[in-house]
Amino acid sequence: MGTGTTSEKADYYDILGVAREASPEEIKKAYREAAFKFHPDRNEGDEAAEEKFKEAAEAYDVLKDTEKRARYDRYGHDGLQGVATGDFSSFEDIFEAFGDIFGGGGGGIFDAFFGGGGGRRGGRRGPRRGASLKVEITLGLEEALKGQEKTIELTRREACETCEGSGAKDGAKPVECATCGGVGEVIQAQGFFRVQTTCPHCRGAGSQISDPCGTCKGSGKEAKRREITLRIPAGVEDGSRIRISGEGDSGEPGGPQGDLFCFISVKPHEVFERHGNDLICEVPISFPQAVLGAEVEIQTLDGPVAMKIKPATRSGQVYRMSGLGAPDVHGRGRGDLLVQVDIDVPRKVTDEQRDLLKELAKLEKSAVRTQKRTFIERLRDAFLGD
Repeated sequence: MGTGTTSEKADYYDILGVAREASPEEIKKAYREAAFKFHPDRNEGDEAAEEKFKEAAEAYDVLKDTEKRARYDRYGHDGLQGVATGDFSSFEDIFEAFGDIFGGGGGGIFDAFFGGGGGRRGGRRGPRRGASLKVEITLGLEEALKGQEKTIELTRREACETCEGSGAKDGAKPVECATCGGVGEVIQAQGFFRVQTTCPHCRGAGSQISDPCGTCKGSGKEAKRREITLRIPAGVEDGSRIRISGEGDSGEPGGPQGDLFCFISVKPHEVFERHGNDLICEVPISFPQAVLGAEVEIQTLDGPVAMKIKPATRSGQVYRMSGLGAPDVHGRGRGDLLVQVDIDVPRKVTDEQRDLLKELAKLEKSAVRTQKRTFIERLRDAFLGD
């Protein structure tokens, strides 16, 4: 959203007019108020209001999500780089993404005030875009990072084959709606106000089917089971949304098909933890390897890789392996693999190991130390006692 850099963007909390510690309920309420205030049907031709409407949707998309909000609170807009956030290219995108806010469909709660959302400005309703559909896909981390194609099954409403989408039986023609006189809207008087709403009988079409099709009962549509192949880009994150244009329900009458929105869920991995485009893992090393240095083999998503352990490495020290992290979903390279080493202290030792540790303990006692106990001293005490 917007054309400037992340540093030029307005603060999301300021856009919604809430405090940084606002609760999810307060954020949702603030968004509803902002969406109502700047709704395009209420501010026809006002480009500034339309931009604020989109900004409010983007702000809500981030602040309603616990993880996105935490990253934004800590790093600002820069912390959302590479994270899938609301990409709202049209008002229909906003209505579909936040159907629970708008009441579903093309504007929901605004219909009673503006005669239906989604870009209709009065008069008989023309071809209307079909409803968008939502599917959820769960991936393993490897699947999400490598990208792939997934074939899913879904049921969508398509034009009835019997009546070819007309809703009428044997070529019968629609007749003008007697309620609205063919205009698709009715005007209701409420006190001093006159409210224009969609006709409840013809649903804005301006006409009705006198002899409905027996297959679709006059709706012009029937449910069809379809297989859809989705291309999931490499590097997709948990909570991402993928939009596939034209794979939703068919439009009416004769309008374009809606879209299909695929929401991605990525399962936790037993070894790797993802932070942005970086991956984090822990690798155990022995005490001699930590003291003397070594070359160890670690597993990555690309296969085993050799990593050098520097002498005098401390437990918890992090090694960065450039370019072995997650691929950026927008194709901007890969993150890094952060390897945290953990010195593995054995629970049991052999007699030979015990003798060697005793010799080490003797050597340590010969050294003059007035500082706090060293790691070697703590290790010796753990094995041999005080």
